[in-house]
Amino acid sequence: MKDRIIAALKRVYDPEMPVNIYDLGLIYGLDVDGTGRVSVRMTLTAPNCPVAGSLPASVEKAIRTVPGVTEVKLELVFDPPWSKDLMSKAAMLALGLDDIFPIARLR
Repeated sequence: MKDRIIAALKRVYDPEMPVNIYDLGLIYGLDVDGTGRVSVRMTLTAPNCPVAGSLPASVEKAIRTVPGVTEVKLELVFDPPWSKDLMSKAAMLALGLDDIFPIARLR
C-alpha cells in the first residue's frame, strides 16, 4: 500500500514548480499500519508559502484515493527546514539544478 500512496503523492504538484511534492522532498515521513491508517509528515518550501492552506488538504485528498486507506493523519512541520538538497535527482534535473551536465550549462 505504501507504494500506491507514494504514487498518489507523485500526482500532487507544488503549483509554483513543475515537480511533484514527493520528488521535491516535501514528504518527510510516511507510515502505514496494517489497518490502513496513514501518518504523513510534510513540509512546505517556505513557512510563508502561498499554498500553505491548500497543499496539505490536496495531499490528504490524494492519499484518501488509495484503496485500503482508512484514516489519514497529516502533520505539517518546518523542522528541519526544506532545502533543495531534499529533492530527488529527477526533480533537480526537471528544474535545471542538476550537476549531471555542468558543461552544458556553461554555454
